[in-house]
Amino acid sequence: MSDYSGKNTKPSPRSLPVWQQTTSQLKATYKTDVEVGLTSEEAKRRFEKNGPNELLAKKQSNFIRFIKQFNNSIIYILAVAAIVTLLMHHYSDSIVIGLVIIANALIGYFQEVQADNALTKIREMLLSENYVFRDGEKHQLPARELVVGDLVNLEAGDAVPADLRLISADNFKVQESILTGETGSVNKIEEPIDQADLALADRQNMAFASTAVTSGSALGIVIATATDSEIGHIQQSVVNVKEKPTPLMQNLNSLGIGLSIGIVVAAILLFGLGMWTHVYSLPALLIAVITMVVGSMPEGLPASTSVVLSMGVKKMTTQHAIVKTLPAVETLGAVDIVNTDKTGTLTKNEMTVTQVITGDHHYDVTGVGFTQGDQLDLTGELQYHGKPFAYQDDPGLNWLVNISGQTTDAALIEENGQWQLNGEPTDGALTVLYQKLTGHTPEVDEIDSLPFDSAFGFSARLVRFNGEHILMVKGSPATLGKMAAAGNPDFDDSHWERNLTRLANDGLRVVALGYQRVPETMTTITREQIGAGLQLVGMVGIMDPPREETVSSIKELRQAGVKVKMITGDHPDTAGAIAKRLGLDDQISAITGPEINEMNDDQLKNCIDNYNVFARTTPADKLRIVNAQQANGHVVSMTGDGVNDAAALKQANIGVSMGIKGTEVAKEAANMVLANDDFATIVKAVREGRHVFDNIRKTIRFLLPTSFAEGLIVMISILMGQELPLFPTQLLWINMVSALTIQFAFIFEPPEDGIMTRGPRNVKAGLLNRLDIIEIAYVSVLIAGLGIIAFDFATRAGMSVALGSTMTLNIVIFGKIFYLFNLRNAHPVISKHFFENKMAFIIVGILLLLQVGIIYLPFMQSIFHTAPINFFYGWVIPAIAGFIVLVITEIGKLWRIKHAAA
Repeated sequence: MSDYSGKNTKPSPRSLPVWQQTTSQLKATYKTDVEVGLTSEEAKRRFEKNGPNELLAKKQSNFIRFIKQFNNSIIYILAVAAIVTLLMHHYSDSIVIGLVIIANALIGYFQEVQADNALTKIREMLLSENYVFRDGEKHQLPARELVVGDLVNLEAGDAVPADLRLISADNFKVQESILTGETGSVNKIEEPIDQADLALADRQNMAFASTAVTSGSALGIVIATATDSEIGHIQQSVVNVKEKPTPLMQNLNSLGIGLSIGIVVAAILLFGLGMWTHVYSLPALLIAVITMVVGSMPEGLPASTSVVLSMGVKKMTTQHAIVKTLPAVETLGAVDIVNTDKTGTLTKNEMTVTQVITGDHHYDVTGVGFTQGDQLDLTGELQYHGKPFAYQDDPGLNWLVNISGQTTDAALIEENGQWQLNGEPTDGALTVLYQKLTGHTPEVDEIDSLPFDSAFGFSARLVRFNGEHILMVKGSPATLGKMAAAGNPDFDDSHWERNLTRLANDGLRVVALGYQRVPETMTTITREQIGAGLQLVGMVGIMDPPREETVSSIKELRQAGVKVKMITGDHPDTAGAIAKRLGLDDQISAITGPEINEMNDDQLKNCIDNYNVFARTTPADKLRIVNAQQANGHVVSMTGDGVNDAAALKQANIGVSMGIKGTEVAKEAANMVLANDDFATIVKAVREGRHVFDNIRKTIRFLLPTSFAEGLIVMISILMGQELPLFPTQLLWINMVSALTIQFAFIFEPPEDGIMTRGPRNVKAGLLNRLDIIEIAYVSVLIAGLGIIAFDFATRAGMSVALGSTMTLNIVIFGKIFYLFNLRNAHPVISKHFFENKMAFIIVGILLLLQVGIIYLPFMQSIFHTAPINFFYGWVIPAIAGFIVLVITEIGKLWRIKHAAA
């Protein structure tokens, strides 16, 4: 509501709700003139005071986005190591550790910025403009310039720019599905409604921001703009839903914390032991312990995980899915429930006549919707018993087709490269039927028309047709049937009733069509004139057809162990019929929003898994459904496009919004946006999510034993009181050069066989199983043992510490290389899959070149304490050590395969 200043405020307790107010009361409330509108000066004053009529999402600053990249337990410990080495004047060590930390942060930061920029491009769309009366003149203004009290004129095809109270409405209908989920247009009136407590969907004398006018015209007063509008209220409520970390991030955080605690405890014990034995001086002991910590810490883990995720994000972008944050790309791979809106997501949101009933026959109409991609598609035909049939051969059918064309106000128009329906969806279905069967648009010679009135259940149009004045009627089958039966004693009521039930049970919306001849002197229509001599020519069954790709997509998701559940505002019978056509489940079980409201949260949690169709739902219902599913331990995805989906989108583990038909509020709340509005993209996202998780898991299985091996080398050396085989900078080199080269090999590894048939992963089980932990332990000991034996042999043979360290460094590197080929996939290393990932060989080649550089370039030798070493000790012995690692890990893999088969 508004006070005298034009500020958006709520009504006072004593004031009437806006839908109850008369025109004179509205004029006083909003200080506006219902004839000429606001003055330009007053509109300017209100705009300056209240701001533009637009919803602005709160954006995260780039600085905060960058700082968040450092929120990681592994990074904390490395930061401490960098500070300690700096204080001890080991500047090269401190600089290298610092560069590692910054590199990790930059990788995550740039990937998130890239995803955000891609989403911004989707949001770029034309702002709506509307006709507004100011100073008694009609102006076309951008929606953002509207203020409370403005007088707005709306016509068919317009987007409603703000919340309006209508003061004039002529056959005015509005599509409100983004708020209510209802597919049909709502008839609007101008009269006050004498009811104090009125649900949003029942406020027939109001139009709400972001809804669309489908027919007629109206005049309304702006009563709320921006965040005070209904769509603004929903956006604000979304803020109250707290985002949770993804299952992957929870697993990684737990792993990181566990590793950090374990390494720190080991470091403290080692330091205490060193102080007690006095093997090293305090500075030497500190450096030794820091070396152990740096070596054991998988500092490449955040960077490697970010790279794997970012590659998944990039791949999804090429498949028209914009992922807003890196971890979200993996979450869909873990989901076991996909909740989805029906209209526009599972269905085309293009109402289509699929069945026609006449007095004698039952016909089928082929063709789905009116578009194919971005092209107009009116293919399809009339069939009788599966064979093509010419509508002209059935007189009743011929009348029905012509009445469909003569009484519709809908038109198919091309806008911004997309074909859209301008008009009411039911009219659109009749327009498509006419054009599909005749091949042209109808030519209407209208004399007068009577708009649809829900109180009477029909609309009518008087036209000149074939040289006669014909009154054509369409509406409720029950209403038209009664009128036709009243003037025809031979009317077969049972035929029409039987077929009406049949169509309704199929979940179809049924519209009856009829006509009556009238004298040429008749030029106007009244309700009383309709019925005498009315001929009921037939009924049409209309449905919002399923998207062709959704049937196969749902089947593939079910094979992958993912349950698809429909949440809609439609009638349960309609929703259930669509669910059966889609193959949503073997048994369809529906529950309605009112039934959900009768349950408390515990009751809903206990029964929620029994249902796969949720009908007549409100935004609050959708949120409770998602909460109840999550309370049962499910990883939940929510797909939708409307404002009414926003809260549930944000609450879900991953929210997926439509990019074309999705509202801005829905896109802001979602984690992923489908740029092509294609449900099949979700299947690709699930597959890629599982692929990404597999590669991350391989990366972790690779990083941990090789990192622990480095730490073990140092730890054992300290316990034995001998020279350290590796220096801190060498350990950092090993980890980071691996993160920048060899770990990339996993990114290019193709998906494992059966990735979409094995079922969702158990997110509570963590990232590593018992066999993984055993493998990490023995590989760590194996590589560390080979390194220490080689170093001890080298120093005993008279080699310098630098040469011994260089050989040990290469042993660890070759251990990593050979272990890589063991981990690439679940097959034996010598198999047809060996050469599938050609990038692995290129990356290994790059790594070896870098090793040549660190060993033989003088400036690298000074930084990393290496020395030029001969071919046998520097390369042959490390290769033999790596081969030993491969043989033993392959034996372990064969045991795994045998264990899995058992």
